[in-house]
Amino acid sequence: MKFFSVKSKAQASDKNIKAKKPAWREWLDAGIFALFAATLIRSFACEAYTIPSSSMEGTLLVHDYLFVSKMAYGPRIPMTPLAVPLVHNTLPVLGGKSYSEAVKWKYHRLPGFGHVEHNDVVVFNGPSGDTAIVEEPEMDYYQACRLYSRDEVNTKYTIVSRPVDKRENLIKRCIGLPGDVVEVKDAIVYVNGQVARQFPHTKLTYMVNTNGKVPDVEDKVELLQRVSNNLYVYHIANDQLDAVKKATNVVAVKLYESEKPGTAPKEPGDWVFPQDTANHKWNRDNYGPITIPKAGTTVALTPQNIALYRRIIGSYEGNTLEEKDGKFIINGLVATSYTFKMDYYWMMGDNRHNSLDSRYWGFVPDDHIVGKASFVWMSYGDGGPIADMRWGRLLHGIHSLEQ
Repeated sequence: MKFFSVKSKAQASDKNIKAKKPAWREWLDAGIFALFAATLIRSFACEAYTIPSSSMEGTLLVHDYLFVSKMAYGPRIPMTPLAVPLVHNTLPVLGGKSYSEAVKWKYHRLPGFGHVEHNDVVVFNGPSGDTAIVEEPEMDYYQACRLYSRDEVNTKYTIVSRPVDKRENLIKRCIGLPGDVVEVKDAIVYVNGQVARQFPHTKLTYMVNTNGKVPDVEDKVELLQRVSNNLYVYHIANDQLDAVKKATNVVAVKLYESEKPGTAPKEPGDWVFPQDTANHKWNRDNYGPITIPKAGTTVALTPQNIALYRRIIGSYEGNTLEEKDGKFIINGLVATSYTFKMDYYWMMGDNRHNSLDSRYWGFVPDDHIVGKASFVWMSYGDGGPIADMRWGRLLHGIHSLEQ
């Protein structure tokens, strides 16, 4: 019996020796686990995001690095699950698609802590990003086609189509919720007939008249153009406006308007949504009123309003839409009205005269919503993270930065 016990221990020891993994295997297993955990966190909890443009200045600045909470509105189940982990839509270094459309899942969102609310700073997939220019990822394809021509753009560039969750991420402020009526009058936003909340850092372009001398505002605002000795064009935030008006050598300050109410921009590249200048003579500073679609509500379809809903019916909600002899044929049947399947939102940048937003590409569907901007974890200026770190912005929440 004693001999048997010794033999069993020897056999167990041999098994332990054989079962021990080599160092490379342990590192591989640890790496796979870390990649799996990071992918789960990025997909369902939070994701890092970088501010690439000035459209949200001065609340958010270029080279702000922030975390986006996906739990705020509920994490979205990936619609194209076959993808390279931790990469959005393009492979680093190699280029090309980072995902496969061999498997596609329908839109579904898990429960979250709440819903999109007025003035939330939201990250979402760009609605016009269904078609993209590979060589110029920041250029809007549809705007480029209006500026030039579709044939010229398609010939000059490589054009790709992308599923919803692989379209470029954008960040804007939610101005309108489903069912709201949004209007812009002289650059002031109204929601349901009331002036929308005014944020201190929201920027507009102003013309500053002087007495012929240089205005004493250079350290306060951004100069865009010196028209003459007594006329300057500046980007001015709301909390800077009074100081500019009182500055030395300043005679008058007036909002810069490219178009008057009831007129559409002359250049097609400047047209605003729905790019129907015959029925909607709107511009960036005088826009609407426009009602934000809400799931379950029905609208009558007419030749005068169909431009507002074409992309909703066809692209966003997956129907076929034909227009023949003044009639609308949806999924093979003549229709005089349409009932929305999803909620939609109206997004605008804080840098109102330097923002490509809902005024240009329209409604943001619910299935495009990624998450809510939470806080800035790193920020630096043009000098780089070592020489030009913005220490005062680190670990600040979005609500504190917008005050």
